[in-house]
Amino acid sequence: MNASAELLKELRIDRSAPPPGGPSPSRRWLWIVIGLVLALLLVLGVGALLGGKKPMTVQTAPVVAMSQAGAGSNSVLDASGYVVARRMATVSAKITGKVREVMIEEGMRVEEGQVMATLDPIDANAQRSLNAAQLDAARSQTDGLQAQLRQAEAEAGRLQSLVGQQLVSRSQYDQAVAARDSLRAQLQTARHNAKVALDALAIADLGVDNNVVRAPFSGVVTAKAAQPGEIVSPLSAGGGFTRTGIGTIVDMDSLEVEVEVGEAFIGRVQPKMPVEIVLNAYPDWKIPGHVIAIIPTADRGKATVKVRVALEAKDPRIVPEMGVRVSFLEKAAAAGTEAPKGVRVPAAAIVERDGKPIAFVVQADDKVKQQSLQVGQVLAKDKQVLSGLSAGQTVVLSPAVELKDGDKVTLEGAEK
Repeated sequence: MNASAELLKELRIDRSAPPPGGPSPSRRWLWIVIGLVLALLLVLGVGALLGGKKPMTVQTAPVVAMSQAGAGSNSVLDASGYVVARRMATVSAKITGKVREVMIEEGMRVEEGQVMATLDPIDANAQRSLNAAQLDAARSQTDGLQAQLRQAEAEAGRLQSLVGQQLVSRSQYDQAVAARDSLRAQLQTARHNAKVALDALAIADLGVDNNVVRAPFSGVVTAKAAQPGEIVSPLSAGGGFTRTGIGTIVDMDSLEVEVEVGEAFIGRVQPKMPVEIVLNAYPDWKIPGHVIAIIPTADRGKATVKVRVALEAKDPRIVPEMGVRVSFLEKAAAAGTEAPKGVRVPAAAIVERDGKPIAFVVQADDKVKQQSLQVGQVLAKDKQVLSGLSAGQTVVLSPAVELKDGDKVTLEGAEK
């Protein structure tokens, strides 16, 4: 029995003794995971120290002093429009006829009264010849009646003296007087017919002249619409085979600009207000002008009001239907008045952070500095800044939300 008890004691497991053969497998895997995490953190930390944060690419704009913006005048509104001619005409003949000769070409300058084209005058010439013959006949009849009247008057005069001497009968004298008065009436009618024939000849001359198309005013030909042999008519008779005009001329001295301003901004525009006009074809050429009139009606579909603008410079480069951009300017300050305060910056450079307007200024080391601003009036696409910025600084346009004070940036177009 004692021997059996001893053997059973030897088979018991002593749980207080350390396990043989080192740490357990679960602990080994835990140490491996911890080691990998530490190695990854070490690699990321070294990479951040070596590489740093990649600079953000931004667009910038300069800060301009208010006194330098527009040479003392500030734009309060920008609008687009077109060059138009107040004096333009498509010249046509007064009658329907066949074109015999066209004497104009596009780009040619014509003076008032200059012949632009002629029509075939065969019908008008024939009518004039007929009226001239009728006038000659009326005048010949008048001359014949005048000769007869002179003879009748002489005959009546002789008979009158003979009647007083009772050498001829009274009835014979009366017949002579009646013949004289009849010739006088016939002569009066003949003279009237001659005048009618003369007026008819004048009308026939107008008909001949209507075959000549002349320029109604001085200008430049912008379109040539007819060719010799074509039929022209002011009434467009004959459908598409009949021309309605010879050509179009434009008085270049009557050029002006028409722009359409939104109803919400029309209150900023006033008559005689100075403007600055830039042609789309010549973006570096600034043309002075002023507001002529605000047309007192609105376009319901586009919610715009038309404004007429005068061009204060005349130049051959300005032609009708050119696209333009018009900046409506504040009137320049009078001499001796205080210059406008602050600076002018694009509105896109000003954003709100924590409910306050700020802008990011690019410094010499390409790092940005956040500046709090005091904003003034709105100037079209720009804003007046009373404090926080100074002329000559460079600000970031449309700064991203993640851009922070002190971040390094790269100017757009400066990447290599």
